[in-house]
Amino acid sequence: MDTRKIALLVAAGVALLLATQCVFVVRETEVAINLQLGELVRSDYQPGLHFRIPLLQNVVKFEKRLMTRNYPAEQFLTSEGKILNVDFYVKWRIADVVQYYKATGGNEQVAADRLAEIVKDGLKGTIARNTIQQVVAAERTELIGDVQTFAGNSVKQLGVALVDVRVKRIDLPDDVSDSVFKRMESDFARQAAQLRAEGEEQAIKVRAESERQRTEILSQAARDAEKIRGEGDAKAAAIYAAAAGRNTEFYAFYRSLQAYRKTIGKDGDVMVVSPDSQFFKYLRDPAAK
Repeated sequence: MDTRKIALLVAAGVALLLATQCVFVVRETEVAINLQLGELVRSDYQPGLHFRIPLLQNVVKFEKRLMTRNYPAEQFLTSEGKILNVDFYVKWRIADVVQYYKATGGNEQVAADRLAEIVKDGLKGTIARNTIQQVVAAERTELIGDVQTFAGNSVKQLGVALVDVRVKRIDLPDDVSDSVFKRMESDFARQAAQLRAEGEEQAIKVRAESERQRTEILSQAARDAEKIRGEGDAKAAAIYAAAAGRNTEFYAFYRSLQAYRKTIGKDGDVMVVSPDSQFFKYLRDPAAK
Protein backbone atom coordinates (compact mmCIF):
# COMPACT_ATOMS: atom_id res chain seq x y z
CA MET A 1 0.00 0.00 0.00
CA ASP A 2 1.53 3.33 -1.05
CA THR A 3 1.82 6.42 1.10
CA ARG A 4 -1.08 8.19 -0.63
CA LYS A 5 -3.62 5.48 0.27
CA ILE A 6 -2.41 5.42 3.84
CA ALA A 7 -2.86 9.17 4.06
CA LEU A 8 -6.40 8.89 2.67
CA LEU A 9 -7.31 6.19 5.20
CA VAL A 10 -5.91 8.26 8.04
CA ALA A 11 -7.79 11.32 6.81
CA ALA A 12 -11.01 9.30 6.54
CA GLY A 13 -10.55 7.96 10.08
CA VAL A 14 -9.93 11.43 11.46
CA ALA A 15 -13.00 12.76 9.58
CA LEU A 16 -15.14 9.93 10.94
CA LEU A 17 -13.91 10.56 14.47
CA LEU A 18 -14.61 14.28 14.14
CA ALA A 19 -18.07 13.51 12.76
CA THR A 20 -18.92 11.28 15.72
CA GLN A 21 -17.65 13.95 18.10
CA CYS A 22 -19.68 16.64 16.37
CA VAL A 23 -23.10 14.95 16.68
CA PHE A 24 -25.09 13.66 19.64
CA VAL A 25 -28.58 12.31 20.24
CA VAL A 26 -31.07 13.47 22.85
CA ARG A 27 -33.66 10.79 23.66
CA GLU A 28 -37.30 11.33 24.59
CA THR A 29 -36.49 10.47 28.21
CA GLU A 30 -33.59 12.93 28.51
CA VAL A 31 -32.85 16.62 28.85
CA ALA A 32 -29.46 18.04 27.87
CA ILE A 33 -27.30 21.12 28.32
CA ASN A 34 -24.32 22.29 26.32
CA LEU A 35 -21.25 23.55 28.18
CA GLN A 36 -18.56 25.49 26.38
CA LEU A 37 -15.38 25.65 28.43
CA GLY A 38 -17.52 25.13 31.55
CA GLU A 39 -20.01 27.84 30.67
CA LEU A 40 -23.60 26.91 29.82
CA VAL A 41 -24.43 27.99 26.29
CA ARG A 42 -27.61 26.07 25.46
CA SER A 43 -30.29 24.03 27.25
CA ASP A 44 -33.31 23.96 24.93
CA TYR A 45 -32.56 20.74 23.07
CA GLN A 46 -35.49 18.78 21.71
CA PRO A 47 -35.35 14.99 21.23
CA GLY A 48 -33.34 14.12 18.11
CA LEU A 49 -29.93 14.61 16.45
CA HIS A 50 -27.87 17.71 17.29
CA PHE A 51 -24.42 19.12 16.63
CA ARG A 52 -21.65 20.50 18.82
CA ILE A 53 -18.08 21.73 18.49
CA PRO A 54 -15.85 18.86 19.51
CA LEU A 55 -13.23 19.40 22.22
CA LEU A 56 -14.66 22.86 22.84
CA GLN A 57 -18.18 21.96 23.85
CA ASN A 58 -19.40 19.24 26.24
CA VAL A 59 -23.00 17.96 26.35
CA VAL A 60 -24.39 16.71 29.67
CA LYS A 61 -27.62 14.67 29.74
CA PHE A 62 -30.03 14.12 32.62
CA GLU A 63 -33.00 11.83 33.29
CA LYS A 64 -36.29 13.45 32.30
CA ARG A 65 -38.60 10.79 33.76
CA LEU A 66 -39.92 10.59 37.32
CA MET A 67 -37.36 9.53 39.88
CA THR A 68 -38.19 7.82 43.18
CA ARG A 69 -36.05 7.94 46.28
CA ASN A 70 -36.77 6.03 49.51
CA TYR A 71 -35.61 7.44 52.81
CA PRO A 72 -35.06 5.64 56.12
CA ALA A 73 -37.28 6.27 59.14
CA GLU A 74 -37.06 9.72 60.67
CA GLN A 75 -38.41 10.86 64.02
CA PHE A 76 -41.02 13.61 64.14
CA LEU A 77 -42.82 15.26 67.06
CA THR A 78 -46.63 15.60 67.12
CA SER A 79 -48.64 18.40 68.70
CA GLU A 80 -49.12 16.12 71.74
CA GLY A 81 -45.38 15.86 72.24
CA LYS A 82 -45.34 12.25 71.03
CA ILE A 83 -42.50 10.93 68.88
CA LEU A 84 -43.31 9.14 65.62
CA ASN A 85 -41.01 7.12 63.38
CA VAL A 86 -42.00 7.88 59.79
CA ASP A 87 -40.76 6.09 56.66
CA PHE A 88 -41.43 7.97 53.44
CA TYR A 89 -40.43 8.21 49.81
CA VAL A 90 -40.43 11.05 47.29
CA LYS A 91 -41.21 11.17 43.57
CA TRP A 92 -39.64 14.04 41.68
CA ARG A 93 -38.42 15.14 38.25
CA ILE A 94 -36.28 17.84 36.74
CA ALA A 95 -38.38 20.92 35.98
CA ASP A 96 -35.69 23.50 35.11
CA VAL A 97 -32.50 21.86 33.85
CA VAL A 98 -30.46 25.08 34.04
CA GLN A 99 -31.40 25.76 37.66
CA TYR A 100 -30.93 22.07 38.45
CA TYR A 101 -27.39 22.13 37.10
CA LYS A 102 -26.54 25.36 38.91
CA ALA A 103 -27.95 24.15 42.23
CA THR A 104 -26.63 20.58 42.24
CA GLY A 105 -23.90 20.48 39.62
CA GLY A 106 -25.98 17.85 37.83
CA ASN A 107 -25.42 15.34 40.65
CA GLU A 108 -28.58 13.28 41.27
CA GLN A 109 -27.46 12.19 44.74
CA VAL A 110 -26.91 15.79 45.82
CA ALA A 111 -30.38 16.70 44.52
CA ALA A 112 -31.98 13.75 46.33
CA ASP A 113 -30.25 14.60 49.62
CA ARG A 114 -31.24 18.25 49.48
CA LEU A 115 -34.79 17.36 48.49
CA ALA A 116 -34.96 14.96 51.45
CA GLU A 117 -34.05 17.74 53.85
CA ILE A 118 -36.70 20.01 52.36
CA VAL A 119 -39.37 17.29 52.61
CA LYS A 120 -38.33 16.46 56.18
CA ASP A 121 -38.81 20.08 57.18
CA GLY A 122 -42.24 20.07 55.53
CA LEU A 123 -43.27 16.84 57.28
CA LYS A 124 -41.93 18.14 60.56
CA GLY A 125 -44.09 21.26 60.34
CA THR A 126 -47.17 19.32 59.21
CA ILE A 127 -46.90 16.60 61.88
CA ALA A 128 -46.14 19.16 64.60
CA ARG A 129 -49.55 20.75 63.99
CA ASN A 130 -51.50 17.47 64.36
CA THR A 131 -52.08 14.71 66.88
CA ILE A 132 -51.11 11.07 66.31
CA GLN A 133 -54.68 10.20 65.37
CA GLN A 134 -54.90 13.08 62.91
CA VAL A 135 -51.59 12.15 61.30
CA VAL A 136 -52.62 8.51 60.87
CA ALA A 137 -56.10 9.39 59.58
CA ALA A 138 -54.94 12.22 57.30
CA GLU A 139 -55.67 11.91 53.59
CA ARG A 140 -52.64 11.62 51.32
CA THR A 141 -53.73 14.68 49.34
CA GLU A 142 -53.81 16.75 52.52
CA LEU A 143 -50.35 15.58 53.54
CA ILE A 144 -48.66 16.20 50.19
CA GLY A 145 -50.53 19.50 49.86
CA ASP A 146 -49.14 20.74 53.17
CA VAL A 147 -45.62 19.56 52.36
CA GLN A 148 -45.65 21.08 48.86
CA THR A 149 -46.92 24.38 50.22
CA PHE A 150 -44.15 24.44 52.79
CA ALA A 151 -41.42 23.29 50.39
CA GLY A 152 -42.53 25.23 47.31
CA ASN A 153 -39.80 27.89 46.98
CA SER A 154 -37.02 25.64 48.24
CA VAL A 155 -37.87 22.98 45.66
CA LYS A 156 -37.96 25.55 42.87
CA GLN A 157 -34.46 26.66 43.82
CA LEU A 158 -33.30 23.10 43.11
CA GLY A 159 -34.86 23.19 39.65
CA VAL A 160 -37.01 20.15 40.37
CA ALA A 161 -40.76 19.46 40.71
CA LEU A 162 -42.00 17.58 43.76
CA VAL A 163 -44.60 15.19 42.33
CA ASP A 164 -45.50 13.03 45.32
CA VAL A 165 -44.63 12.45 48.95
CA ARG A 166 -45.87 9.12 50.29
CA VAL A 167 -45.68 7.93 53.89
CA LYS A 168 -45.00 4.20 53.90
CA ARG A 169 -45.18 3.51 57.62
CA ILE A 170 -45.82 5.33 60.88
CA ASP A 171 -44.59 3.69 64.09
CA LEU A 172 -44.11 4.66 67.68
CA PRO A 173 -40.70 4.21 69.29
CA ASP A 174 -40.27 0.82 70.96
CA ASP A 175 -40.22 2.26 74.48
CA VAL A 176 -43.54 4.01 73.84
CA SER A 177 -45.31 1.22 71.94
CA ASP A 178 -45.64 -1.05 74.99
CA SER A 179 -47.29 1.61 77.13
CA VAL A 180 -49.60 2.61 74.29
CA PHE A 181 -50.63 -0.99 73.64
CA LYS A 182 -51.29 -1.54 77.34
CA ARG A 183 -53.39 1.60 77.52
CA MET A 184 -55.30 0.52 74.42
CA GLU A 185 -55.84 -2.92 75.94
CA SER A 186 -57.14 -1.33 79.14
CA ASP A 187 -59.46 0.96 77.19
CA PHE A 188 -60.81 -1.93 75.14
CA ALA A 189 -61.36 -4.01 78.29
CA ARG A 190 -63.24 -1.11 79.88
CA GLN A 191 -65.37 -0.65 76.77
CA ALA A 192 -66.07 -4.40 76.65
CA ALA A 193 -67.15 -4.42 80.31
CA GLN A 194 -69.39 -1.41 79.71
CA LEU A 195 -70.96 -3.04 76.66
CA ARG A 196 -71.52 -6.28 78.56
CA ALA A 197 -73.16 -4.38 81.44
CA GLU A 198 -75.39 -2.48 79.04
CA GLY A 199 -76.29 -5.74 77.28
CA GLU A 200 -77.15 -7.43 80.58
CA GLU A 201 -79.29 -4.45 81.54
CA GLN A 202 -81.16 -4.64 78.26
CA ALA A 203 -81.58 -8.40 78.68
CA ILE A 204 -83.11 -7.92 82.15
CA LYS A 205 -85.51 -5.32 80.76
CA VAL A 206 -86.49 -7.61 77.88
CA ARG A 207 -87.04 -10.58 80.20
CA ALA A 208 -89.09 -8.48 82.63
CA GLU A 209 -91.23 -7.12 79.82
CA SER A 210 -91.71 -10.62 78.40
CA GLU A 211 -92.70 -11.97 81.84
CA ARG A 212 -95.17 -9.10 82.30
CA GLN A 213 -96.74 -9.75 78.92
CA ARG A 214 -96.89 -13.49 79.67
CA THR A 215 -98.64 -12.85 82.99
CA GLU A 216 -101.10 -10.48 81.34
CA ILE A 217 -101.83 -12.94 78.53
CA LEU A 218 -102.35 -15.87 80.95
CA SER A 219 -104.52 -13.74 83.23
CA GLN A 220 -106.63 -12.52 80.34
CA ALA A 221 -106.91 -16.07 78.99
CA ALA A 222 -107.99 -17.43 82.41
CA ARG A 223 -110.54 -14.63 82.74
CA ASP A 224 -111.89 -15.29 79.27
CA ALA A 225 -111.99 -19.04 80.00
CA GLU A 226 -113.94 -18.50 83.23
CA LYS A 227 -116.31 -16.17 81.43
CA ILE A 228 -116.90 -18.68 78.64
CA ARG A 229 -117.23 -21.54 81.14
CA GLY A 230 -119.77 -19.55 83.17
CA GLU A 231 -121.71 -18.70 80.05
CA GLY A 232 -121.65 -22.40 79.09
CA ASP A 233 -122.81 -23.47 82.53
CA ALA A 234 -125.58 -20.91 82.42
CA LYS A 235 -126.71 -22.12 79.03
CA ALA A 236 -126.54 -25.75 80.21
CA ALA A 237 -128.55 -24.93 83.31
CA ALA A 238 -131.08 -23.14 81.16
CA ILE A 239 -131.32 -26.13 78.85
CA TYR A 240 -131.67 -28.52 81.79
CA ALA A 241 -134.32 -26.29 83.34
CA ALA A 242 -136.23 -26.08 80.08
CA ALA A 243 -136.05 -29.85 79.64
CA ALA A 244 -137.13 -30.49 83.25
CA GLY A 245 -140.00 -28.08 82.85
CA ARG A 246 -141.40 -30.04 79.93
CA ASN A 247 -141.41 -33.46 81.76
CA THR A 248 -140.32 -33.38 85.36
CA GLU A 249 -140.82 -37.08 85.93
CA PHE A 250 -138.65 -38.05 82.95
CA TYR A 251 -136.01 -35.60 84.03
CA ALA A 252 -135.94 -37.13 87.56
CA PHE A 253 -135.73 -40.62 86.02
CA TYR A 254 -132.86 -39.57 83.75
CA ARG A 255 -130.92 -37.97 86.59
CA SER A 256 -131.42 -41.11 88.74
CA LEU A 257 -130.02 -43.28 85.96
CA GLN A 258 -126.96 -41.06 85.76
CA ALA A 259 -126.50 -41.33 89.51
CA TYR A 260 -126.86 -45.13 89.40
CA ARG A 261 -124.27 -45.37 86.62
CA LYS A 262 -121.73 -43.34 88.57
CA THR A 263 -122.24 -45.00 92.00
CA ILE A 264 -123.41 -48.62 91.61
CA GLY A 265 -121.39 -51.56 90.31
CA LYS A 266 -117.83 -50.34 91.00
CA ASP A 267 -115.42 -52.63 92.82
CA GLY A 268 -114.64 -51.57 96.38
CA ASP A 269 -117.50 -49.07 96.61
CA VAL A 270 -119.49 -49.01 99.83
CA MET A 271 -122.81 -47.18 100.10
CA VAL A 272 -124.64 -46.51 103.34
CA VAL A 273 -128.15 -45.56 102.30
CA SER A 274 -131.50 -46.27 103.88
CA PRO A 275 -133.48 -48.84 101.82
CA ASP A 276 -136.50 -46.58 101.73
CA SER A 277 -134.44 -43.65 100.50
CA GLN A 278 -135.63 -41.77 97.43
CA PHE A 279 -132.33 -42.72 95.80
CA PHE A 280 -133.64 -46.25 95.16
CA LYS A 281 -137.11 -45.17 94.09
CA TYR A 282 -136.77 -46.34 90.51
CA LEU A 283 -134.95 -49.53 91.55
CA ARG A 284 -137.74 -50.52 93.89
CA ASP A 285 -140.48 -49.55 91.51
CA PRO A 286 -139.45 -48.97 87.91
CA ALA A 287 -142.91 -47.73 87.11
CA ALA A 288 -142.89 -45.19 89.91
CA LYS A 289 -144.18 -41.78 89.08
